[in-house]
Amino acid sequence: MQPQCFIYHGQGGDRGGPGTCSKKHVKDASKHHDWVQSIHTKNNEDRMELRKRSQFPVTSNVFEGLKHTYELAGMKGYSGHFDDATIEAIRNHPDVDYIERDSEVHTLGSDEPEVEKNSPWGLARISHRDSLSFGTWNKYLYAADGGEGVDVYVIDTGTNTKHVDFEGRAKWGKTIPNGDADEDGNGHGTHCSGTVAGKKYGVAKKAHVYAVKVLRSNGSGTMSDVVKGVEWAAKSHTETIKAAKDGKKKGFKGSAANMSLGGGKSTTLDLAVNAAVDAGIHFAVAAGNDNADSCNYSPAAAENAVTVGASTLLDERAYFSNYGKCNDIFAPGLNILSTWIGSEHATNTISGTSMASPHIAGLLAYMLSLQPAKDSAYAVADISPKKLKANLISVATVGALSDVPSNTKNILAWNGGGSANYTEIVEKGGYTVKKAAEKDESEFHVSLPSLTEIEDDFAKAKESAGRKAHHVGGKLQHLEAEIEDFIAEEMEHMFEKVKERVASQ
Repeated sequence: MQPQCFIYHGQGGDRGGPGTCSKKHVKDASKHHDWVQSIHTKNNEDRMELRKRSQFPVTSNVFEGLKHTYELAGMKGYSGHFDDATIEAIRNHPDVDYIERDSEVHTLGSDEPEVEKNSPWGLARISHRDSLSFGTWNKYLYAADGGEGVDVYVIDTGTNTKHVDFEGRAKWGKTIPNGDADEDGNGHGTHCSGTVAGKKYGVAKKAHVYAVKVLRSNGSGTMSDVVKGVEWAAKSHTETIKAAKDGKKKGFKGSAANMSLGGGKSTTLDLAVNAAVDAGIHFAVAAGNDNADSCNYSPAAAENAVTVGASTLLDERAYFSNYGKCNDIFAPGLNILSTWIGSEHATNTISGTSMASPHIAGLLAYMLSLQPAKDSAYAVADISPKKLKANLISVATVGALSDVPSNTKNILAWNGGGSANYTEIVEKGGYTVKKAAEKDESEFHVSLPSLTEIEDDFAKAKESAGRKAHHVGGKLQHLEAEIEDFIAEEMEHMFEKVKERVASQ
């Protein structure tokens, strides 16, 4: 006879581990089922009474008890949703051989990503391993539910919460500077929020954004206000965790934060950011725009945060981006298109490590969202900020960028190519770009045409354009000439760019 098996929905301190299976002597499991339900009821009543006395909400952690019983060709078992005390009693019962934690199962179809066409190049870049090409430069691969259940605190100049790209997912959190308005009068914070969570411009398209205004409309503020903003975000996160455990915040999966600001070295700000991370917030901060050592700036030097440098469309370290051992990762930061102020549809293209950091804050939210919610019966132990930071770095693309100093990690952020399977993304690990010096000569000649071929094609194109223009008469001839001049200028420009790229290989 096969052993009797027991499966439960775990929640609380016991998160699973080896299953248990009952002894072979069990003939009739009904008495055991009655016993399980009786101790479940007793433990439930005891727990509720204790909560009443301690003034905790009585709705917290409601366990459902026995759910299914099984008998299949001699295999006897059951499943249920029990508290830790009941689980331990079941584990120690003489009829039981093992307990196995319930888990999610999925179809075995292909894990096809969503594709956003005409996306900002920065989104496209973090979803592809190789340098962007004509076929990929504006295509963002992502998981459809990326960011769902995650709150992101954007500690900045505020956010244009009415912008259509947020779809109602942007909320005003807190205004720290005394007497300032609950609005973004600068645009910087709105731009960052759009890169984090915008429908079109964002990495994590289902995340919720909370505006924490610490800078005034001129883009500056005080270190003391910034520290207070970090504190507010940490307290808000802690309250949300409690609400989720009490059943008042359904589907909550965690919090991230972005801080695209900085100044001179401040021990206080670094400690505040580290403390917020210790409280459970996954924090991204900008490395700085002085082409200098990021360890000399705060919050870039905060050890627990993810410090982000800026990269370009051509996979270079942006000329302004700070560098050094305090940098953890690079993300797109030059000519980034995102949401803006002034209307519900406004956009703007700006540059800086301020634009790189929100890519990472969005990516932290994106990765968090691939986990079960905290109030789910399938919830597992939280991914700590330290663990997620390590995973984010471990799956990144190594060696993709040029002009990165030797004392700086040359790694570019990657979102898993649109996969919704976090475990699979992490297990696949990172990817190291093959350097040009490592390519053999034949591979180089196959991948790039010779300058002679380019010049011949260019000459033929100009000759063809000239012949066609000669046959056009009247008013159309003048228009065609203008078009021809425009095409010729663009081709000249492209030709010079190609020559520069070939020469640099």
